[in-house]
Amino acid sequence: MNRLASVPLDTAVSAPAPVHAGAAVVRLTLTDFRCYARLRLDPEATSAVLTGPNGAGKTNLLEALSYLAPGRGLRRARLGDPDRRLPDGSVAGRWSAAIVISTGGDCVTIGTGHEIDGEGQTNGRRIVRRDGAPLSAHRDLAALAAVVWLTPDMDGLFRDGAAGRRAFLDRLVCGFAAEHAGEVAAYQHCLRERARLLAEKAGDATWLDALEDGMARHGVAVAAARLAAVARLDRATRAGIGPFPSARLEMAGEIEDWLQRMPALAAEDKLRAALAAGRDMDAATGGAAVGPHRADLVVFFAGRDVPAVQCSTGEQKALLLSIVLAHARELAAERGTPPIMLLDEVVAHLDGARRAALFDEIAALGAQAWLTGTDDELFAGLRSRARFFRVLDATVTPR
Repeated sequence: MNRLASVPLDTAVSAPAPVHAGAAVVRLTLTDFRCYARLRLDPEATSAVLTGPNGAGKTNLLEALSYLAPGRGLRRARLGDPDRRLPDGSVAGRWSAAIVISTGGDCVTIGTGHEIDGEGQTNGRRIVRRDGAPLSAHRDLAALAAVVWLTPDMDGLFRDGAAGRRAFLDRLVCGFAAEHAGEVAAYQHCLRERARLLAEKAGDATWLDALEDGMARHGVAVAAARLAAVARLDRATRAGIGPFPSARLEMAGEIEDWLQRMPALAAEDKLRAALAAGRDMDAATGGAAVGPHRADLVVFFAGRDVPAVQCSTGEQKALLLSIVLAHARELAAERGTPPIMLLDEVVAHLDGARRAALFDEIAALGAQAWLTGTDDELFAGLRSRARFFRVLDATVTPR
């Protein structure tokens, strides 16, 4: 029987946990995760401020929480990357996490980690369980609670390639459409299999037709969901949030253009035909010349109508935070509860007015936010609204 590596599900479920009216993590238990051999943390459903020096293990805690979302977490890590390592680089143990969340007044435990076979070996897949029962689909996890994050690695989002912006947008879309992660995964699978067959010249026309049919169906669903989310976020960000800049959002892509001019079924037919016609070219170049994997999220500083890529670093960070806050507002309206927010080293880049506005917005939303930083004083505005923890040498101590 498949099982999780060392996930303490029975302990997590049976122990009492405080109940929160919104979506909140009320307990985090880690085993052999990054620098933590074993950790249990109880934030009591409030926001949590984690402070300590760089390298102390703060971001590792946010990464563990990011596995509440479908996918590979905020570091885009391979399955074995979070495994705790000994000084010689060998694996001390396979990672696992048990996260108790309260949502709508009910507490559930999400256990995740390596899937282990009957002989005690990892099979290379991440398994997710809810109260001990396997979750079979991305949408099942996404439906429990939305999770969004900002990290220093995202500072170059507007300057770097389109792939990072698509991944960022897809995480936001999952908050509105729980099935979106599954559609993206299905499209990517068909895309990879088609590219492999074309490169190996190993597939007959019927096999390729089936893969291209999947690409058309899932690809148009992905593009349509992105368009709907971007239109919604565009309206929300244009309104502005306190001192944060207004943003204008657009989708740029061939499939997205088709969907503006024709029904979804017609766009599917058009994509199916384009893929069939492009087999020879795609075999030579790899991938596919057309599809939602080539789309891009374009963001403008609305007040000056300047593309975000041309803005200063400070303006880009403020625009990104403005989008995340607008998304949180829309989720609160859509789902009746805001997302869990993971904000890694965000406040250090904000002036006093924007820090205060961020803290007030989190409180107004009723969101649980996990914030990290090196300087306690930057979080003074949260003293009565969050629990503070000191993180040092893989030890977390309440303050």
